[in-house]
Parts: sequence; C-alpha cells; structure tokens
Amino acid sequence: MTTQKARGLAAETADEESVAHYLQLNPDFFERHQQLLARLRLPHMRTGSTVSLVERQVEVLRDKQAELERKLTEFVHVARANDALADKIHRFTRRLLRTTGSRSAALDQLEASLREDFDAFHSVLVLKRPYGTGLQVTNVRFLHEVAPDDPNLRGFESLFTSGKPRCGQVRDTQRSFLFGTDAGDIGSIALVPLGDHGALGLLAIGSHDRDRFHPGMSTEFLGRMAELIVDALAPPPPS
Repeated sequence: MTTQKARGLAAETADEESVAHYLQLNPDFFERHQQLLARLRLPHMRTGSTVSLVERQVEVLRDKQAELERKLTEFVHVARANDALADKIHRFTRRLLRTTGSRSAALDQLEASLREDFDAFHSVLVLKRPYGTGLQVTNVRFLHEVAPDDPNLRGFESLFTSGKPRCGQVRDTQRSFLFGTDAGDIGSIALVPLGDHGALGLLAIGSHDRDRFHPGMSTEFLGRMAELIVDALAPPPPS
C-alpha cells in the first residue's frame, strides 16, 4: 500500500491531531468541499441535538457576545459605584476644610459626614491620649478617649502593625469595646488605623449587614479618609 500525502495529510496515519493539523494548513478546504461542509453535524451546546457547523459557530459567537456584555455591565456598575464613593469623599473633605482649624468642630463634621454621607450610623472614633484630650463632640457616643496602654487596644495590635484598614468580622471582646450595648446589632466592621501604626487610635465603622464590610473589598478610600482625619485632628505643633 502506498502512503499518499494530500498537502500534509498521510492517509494511513489519519487521526484527530493530523486532521486538525491538515485543516490548519489548508484553511480553504471547506471552500473546495462545500458539499461536505453542509453535511457536517455537531451536538448543540445546550439541547444535545445536532446542528450544522454554521449554527454551532453562531451559537459560540452569541455566547461570547453575552459574556462580553456581562463584563461590560459589571465594569459600568463598578465605575458608577466608584464615582459615587469619590463624590462622598469629596463632600467629606469639604466638611473638614470648613471647620477653620477647630479640632472639636472637625470631630462633629466627621461624625455627621459618616452618618449623613456614608449611612454609617454606628461609628466610633477611638483616640489615644493626648490626641483626644480637650475634644468635645455633640454625639458623645462617637468619641472614646483611652490611655495609650489601655488593655483593650491589645486586640488591635495587628491592625496597628499593618497600618492598613481592615474589613470583616472581629472578636466579641473587640466589638463590645467599640460599640458597647449596640455590639449585638453589628454584623460587620471596617477598622481604620489612624496615624503611623495607629499612633492616634482608630476609626471603627459598624453595619447591621454582615456583608457590607468583607475582607475582599477595596480599602483604598478608607485609607484616604484616615489621612484626612489625622490631618484634621492632630494637635497643632507647639509654637
């Protein structure tokens, strides 16, 4: 028996790999054998019935288009959410700038912005002495002034060491320290260290929703808020 090659395909050794290789070398094969193209049948991707090659290609393209539309919708949703968050940060910044140097006034604006702009109705600012000394706030539950060596701060050492905001769940002791009698209502928390390694303290934002603050969410905007808070509340340098 002779081994006759048809432009790259050996008749005796035809298998899936060599067929695929041959078709790659001969992209015009089906143009030259259109009657064969019309007879090809492939299983439908969903129903299991057979369809023509053209119908199968249309189906694949339709699925690709649907996936691209899904990704585009997701990108648009994220972009709109980021725009809304950036607008809230802008309003937050303007509130602090309008306090004309008063740390107590800045504290009131900080609490009001968290509540009104961010719907954060369970927020607590923990300031170490002397950063909290002499500050007065309208919502007395918002400010916790503690000694730098307060034992309750030991539970946040890893937060202070990292110097980065953290979101998700906390221990019961931490939640009780931060939110007192409201601790049982808090489902998730965002913790924001203030200053280098938490030198000033921390901001805690609680939510009833267990999924509002989760470990996978971005904390970039929380980090920016921390810098603004530190600048607004840090005592002026001695003259």
